[in-house]
Amino acid sequence: MFLPDKKFEGERLKIARQLRGLTLTELAKKTGISKQSLSLYENSKIAPSCPNMERLATELRFPQVFFSQKDRYRTRTDVTYFRSLSTTTKIDRTAQSIKLEFVAKMYKALLDYIDFPAINLLDNVEFKGTDDEFDFVGNASTQEQIEKITSKLRAHWRVGDAPIANLQFLLEKNGIIVTGFDTEEDKIDAFSQCTHVNDNDMFFIALSIGKRPEGRIRFDMAHELGHILLHPWSEDIEMITKEEFKAREKQANMFASAFLLPKTTFEADVGLYANKLTHYLYLKKKWHMSVQAMVYRTHQLGLITNTQFQYLMRQISQRGWRTREPDDTPFNLNENIFQGAIELLINERILSAASIMRLFSNYGVTMERKDIEELLHLRKGTLQSQETKGQIIKLKGSSNPGV
Repeated sequence: MFLPDKKFEGERLKIARQLRGLTLTELAKKTGISKQSLSLYENSKIAPSCPNMERLATELRFPQVFFSQKDRYRTRTDVTYFRSLSTTTKIDRTAQSIKLEFVAKMYKALLDYIDFPAINLLDNVEFKGTDDEFDFVGNASTQEQIEKITSKLRAHWRVGDAPIANLQFLLEKNGIIVTGFDTEEDKIDAFSQCTHVNDNDMFFIALSIGKRPEGRIRFDMAHELGHILLHPWSEDIEMITKEEFKAREKQANMFASAFLLPKTTFEADVGLYANKLTHYLYLKKKWHMSVQAMVYRTHQLGLITNTQFQYLMRQISQRGWRTREPDDTPFNLNENIFQGAIELLINERILSAASIMRLFSNYGVTMERKDIEELLHLRKGTLQSQETKGQIIKLKGSSNPGV
């Protein structure tokens, strides 16, 4: 419950509202509190009455104590690269960005106990991409730069030129945090974000999960990695033109293709069958990429002509493969570093599930258990305490039932 002797923090109300994807008008309708009053609350001009505080906490699904807390860590996000930016609202984008700021705070809290992998990216990447429009093949200068950068990154990460078996693990091993979010609409495919926590940079890749197949998920991860390496993180993405945004998206696509399908080995695999659609089904099993992505890459490398490329794409459309290819099944992420970290703490009896929840609360993240599990992409019930799991029996001689 909300404690009268604690100061109400209006900014926390704004954060909770934005995280739930609500406008002031929508929250006013749901709670019966006037929009003017809500604005005054958010700007800390006045504090809500106890009944209004209860309504807000109930509607926003936050414990009342959340609204009187101060953040232990300062977080700031300068830019977030969203796929499908043109079809998403600013409210949707703000909600997802705030969620990752909460994840960043919980990551920092766990750093007191867990030695997470350090960020390990290429130093001094020099990419001089143009913001002009170009097709997927791109201009020669841009493509050459991207080919060199992906080759250097593969060498830096010591993965050679073979197919990458587990891209999520590779990213996490090198300090990039990968998480997933459930969505019923195709508003956001994926996004990447750099969040500053007490002036330390943290890179995130967040992916829409549910119906997307493995090839799509892998391409999305590599696409966001392209943004992390190629594009600036100190500007307002809302301020660039549509043409600039489209160019950066295409550059990230080129990066994903070059990184996941390295030139030398992929060219050798394509061989003499570059214009045979059935050959790509065979290659799909090895490279774990969609047929469409491999056909694009083949064209990008100049292994097929424009006419052959257009013919293959017509075949893909006629067979209905643009929406669903053979062997496509929904693909989920592996259990991420948060699942492993929390299980390690619990199994080694360093912290209990309840203690971890208190730890997060001490760092300003006071939320319902289910919300935290969703934010960290944990298995359902991971943070459920033993006392609430109904374990009421014990071994004879045990003095600690439910442990």
